[in-house]
Amino acid sequence: MGLPKRLTEMQKRFAEFIVFGGPDGPVSKTEAAILAGYSPKRAPQEGSELTNPRHSPLVVAYVGKLHEERLQKHEVTYARHVAELDRIKQAALKKGSFSSAVNAEVSRGKAAGLYIDRKIIKTGKLEDLTEQQLEAKMKQILDDYAPLLNLKTVDGESQDITASLPSSPKEEESSSDHQK
Repeated sequence: MGLPKRLTEMQKRFAEFIVFGGPDGPVSKTEAAILAGYSPKRAPQEGSELTNPRHSPLVVAYVGKLHEERLQKHEVTYARHVAELDRIKQAALKKGSFSSAVNAEVSRGKAAGLYIDRKIIKTGKLEDLTEQQLEAKMKQILDDYAPLLNLKTVDGESQDITASLPSSPKEEESSSDHQK
């Protein structure tokens, strides 16, 4: 018996289930065979034979063609990417979702190369610094973060200013009322 010259409808459905999955997502060869209409008793054997190039070269070629079409359909190109971001932006504007529209436009700008993300990563060890360099670095850190640490620097020395803040309950209440 020679090889068939064209695919049957069941073979086409099997290949489509293998590539695109079933109603609940990806399926095994056996599940694809059953969904395509093959007997549940023979489904494991049919699934194996239909994916074997020696037994079913036309089915294997069709599965490959479907895979290729699917890849091309979902391929990300610069033009498609920018067009899709524009479509998302327009839809967001129609719905009045300006934040989403701005994010889509920024993403388009990044894709077009209008924005440059720049990160500087410095490496090194504290052990490699001299004592004077360490002291200078600690002073710089304290000066930079003094507002966050409630510190003030006097003659190169950092002092905690929370001790000099008023601590009476009345003053604390009035200061919190301003924040509300």
